[in-house]
Formats: sequence, structure tokens, C-alpha cells
Amino acid sequence: MQRRSILVRGAFFLLILTASAPLTAQRRPNEEIQKRQRDEKQAAKHLKAAELPGVIRRDSDDVRNLSLFYGAGGREHAPNPNGRYTFLKEGLKGTNPKFDVEDGDGVRWRVKLDSDRRFQPERHNEPQAETAASRLLWAAGYFVDEDYYMTDLTVTGLPSLHRGQRFVSADGRVHGIRLKRRPEDVTKLGDWDWLDNPFLGTRELNGLRVMMALLNNWDLDVTNNAIDAAHGERRFLVSDIGASFGKTGNYFTRSKSVLADYAGSPFIERTGPDYVDFVMHSRPFFLTVFAFPKYLARTRMERITKQIPRTDAQWLGQRLAQLSEQQLRDCFRAASYTPEEVDGFTHVVQDRIAARNAL
Repeated sequence: MQRRSILVRGAFFLLILTASAPLTAQRRPNEEIQKRQRDEKQAAKHLKAAELPGVIRRDSDDVRNLSLFYGAGGREHAPNPNGRYTFLKEGLKGTNPKFDVEDGDGVRWRVKLDSDRRFQPERHNEPQAETAASRLLWAAGYFVDEDYYMTDLTVTGLPSLHRGQRFVSADGRVHGIRLKRRPEDVTKLGDWDWLDNPFLGTRELNGLRVMMALLNNWDLDVTNNAIDAAHGERRFLVSDIGASFGKTGNYFTRSKSVLADYAGSPFIERTGPDYVDFVMHSRPFFLTVFAFPKYLARTRMERITKQIPRTDAQWLGQRLAQLSEQQLRDCFRAASYTPEEVDGFTHVVQDRIAARNAL
């Protein structure tokens, strides 16, 4: 009887599997068709956007009236620190832990946490540096993401993260984050290369190269540059600028968001009658030459801040010189630096602007 019961149950389950197989087989082609249709629609959208005019910079309103505390997004787009944020998905690409949330108004945000704890374990180096750097780039007229820094964020439905769980407290709050607003009318088309792009030789690109030196942004990898389709144009921007306000160098010597390193770093390497070389050290530790592609890519970055026309450096310096001390302080206050750090970073930036204008 027991054997017969087992056979009956087995036959029953086999019958169910046999009956559901056509449904599963039917569902799978449908899913593949839908995916192919989505991919084709996305490809057509990118192809159409590729025809838009490319821009890398735009003069904003009077630089002296810009609010560098709120940055490109302004006060009207600033996230509500006491609002409700719902977890959407975790992003597993890139160096830093990140995940997406949606606020109570339906606006989506990318939450970025820190990853580098070698220098100041009590700090959130990259989110703070990126917030401040985005404001300086925006003041210089360049396109940036709408970034905001928050010391704490409560997220509903937050699971255990694959990366960055150490920044989440027992009560579900996430600490030391950068929030990037994700507008629905902006589409990322791809990346762009510092040494191969439509703006080579222009004053606008040369000014952006100088800005990387001013910030001491040592991570000038192609993947940190974005081309966005927005408002009828293709915008070329540096979308990841968190490796700033420290010291450039290899893995063992570089830093980010460290005032002493930033203040102690040289800015101008050499000057000539027509060109200026700014300091940028990114060559890896010599033993990593055995990983040649990475060694070559990092070494190549040092060329980005070299051979810049003096007139282009002066042009950008004259614009930045219009910023008041309070505006510069607001850059770093927006990133929740301590009062002592706000003072220190502000004075270093002022000195670098003055040095550029003295060329």
C-alpha cells in the first residue's frame, strides 16, 4: 500500500509538471520578446539622442549670486532630511556601496556610501568630497549631478546590504551619505574619454582639466565621465568626483577629503611662455607594472592636467575669482565638514585660484 501511494503521488506531480510545461514554455518566449522590445526601444532612444548637439559647459547666471550651499539642484530639489525614503534596489557596480531609494514625492535618488576607510575611519571621505566638489564645478559653469550630503537617512524596507552594511545602524539609519537626484528626463548615453572627445583643444575642456587639478581629483578614469541626454542636448560631465580634496598619488600615498594632505600638495608643476603643467600624480606603485593595462591607464591620467594654455587657465581663474569667501565656505558647509575644515579647505581653494590668476 505504501509503495502504491508513493507511485500515485509521483504520477500526480508528474502530471502537474507536464501540464505546466507548455505554460512555462509559452511564458519564456513572451518574456524574451518583451525584453527584446525594451532593448530595441532603448537603443532607438539612444540613437536619437546621439544626434543632439554636444555641450560641456554653460555660463550660468552671475557667479556672485550662485548658492553654493545647495548647488546645481537648488533648495527646491534638496531632499527632505525627515522625509520617507523607500528602498528600491542595490547597485553592485563600481567601487563604492550604493543603492536607490524613492522619496514620498516619487523622486528617485541614488544613495552613495563611503568605501575608503584607510585615512579617517570616523569620516565619510568620498560622499563629503563629492558634494563639495560638485558645487565648485557648477560654479565654474560645468554640468554636474544634483548632489546633496546627509549625515543620516532612514530608509524603509532596507535589507542587509552586500556592501556598506557597516554604515547602517541597528535602527535602520544610514550614516554619511551622498544623495544624487535621478530626474526622469535625463538619460545616460555612455562615457567619454579625456583624450578623445569632441572638445579637444577648446577653452572649455581645458578649463575642466584645470578644475581636476584644483580639486586634486586623482581618479580620472573614463568610467567616471558621463554623457547625458537632457533638455535637447548631449551633456558631457564628470559624474564621479569623490576622489578629491586630498593628495594625488598611487594606492599607498593618495587620499581624499583630508585637509592636511590637500593643503600640503603642490598645485602648479611648471610654467612656460604659453603652457602650464598642473600637478597630478596617478602612476601606480612600480610593482603593479605587471598588471600592465591598469598601470598604463593610471599613468595616462597624468597627461590630463599637462600642457594647458596659460590663457585658458587664466580665463577660468578669473571666473572663480568672482566667488566670495562665503560662497566657498558654503561648498564645504554643504558637505558637513567641521568648522575648522571649512576654514582650511576654503583658504586652500582661495590660494589656488590666486595662483592660477597670477600666471
